[in-house]
Amino acid sequence: MTYVIAATYFVKDGEAEAVRSALEQVTPLARAEPGCEAYIAHRSVEDPNIFFLYERYRDADAFAAHAASEHFERLIKAGAWPRLERRDVVRAQPFD
Repeated sequence: MTYVIAATYFVKDGEAEAVRSALEQVTPLARAEPGCEAYIAHRSVEDPNIFFLYERYRDADAFAAHAASEHFERLIKAGAWPRLERRDVVRAQPFD
């Protein structure tokens, strides 16, 4: 069953461009994963320190493979997350 991640990143002052760079780098790598159906990073038009990610995977196992990937570890866990004040994450599945 489809597995969705919706995440909002609240970035520390002065760190937004580094987070943007990490998201720009990870996007094509995530999209190339076999179980990834969508990976879209957004930036708030009202606050440049807020990013929103929408990710859709074939199933929870496909997301787990993404989360275990080298590029996720390097670009997101080690690159983006330390630059955040906080992140809000919703994991969801469609009704049907």
